Amino acid sequence: MQAEKPIRIVISSGKRKTSIARAVIKPGKGRVWINGVPIEIWPIEMARWKMMEPLLLAGEEIANSVDIRVNVRGGGYMSQADAVRMAIARGLVAYTGSEELRKIYEEYDRSMLAGDPRQTEPEKPMRRSARRRWQKSYR
Repeated sequence: MQAEKPIRIVISSGKRKTSIARAVIKPGKGRVWINGVPIEIWPIEMARWKMMEPLLLAGEEIANSVDIRVNVRGGGYMSQADAVRMAIARGLVAYTGSEELRKIYEEYDRSMLAGDPRQTEPEKPMRRSARRRWQKSYR
């Protein structure tokens, strides 16, 4: 009896602002789901293209050989798209183990792998926003 080749499964995550995405990448036919919805019918087109960038840059050979399931929570729809994009890019680099793919992503946009540390500034006590102060009057 021949020993079966183990199935390679990679779990990766991506963050942007308050959005957190978790991606599970395993061998398949090139299908991608975000929160149970196929990426092809995702309602917001700009977010859809942003989420598909890592797959388009990786090429058809890699994109058509894996299935990706992503769960994303928190933030707005573009923040979620950035988090999904990062999770997919990190996962594909880990799944393939390709240094060439890592270089492609870093040259295109470093935040695909490294992330963006910017956060909103917290609101201060006795004010209505982070920077707003009381209006000054001289007379």
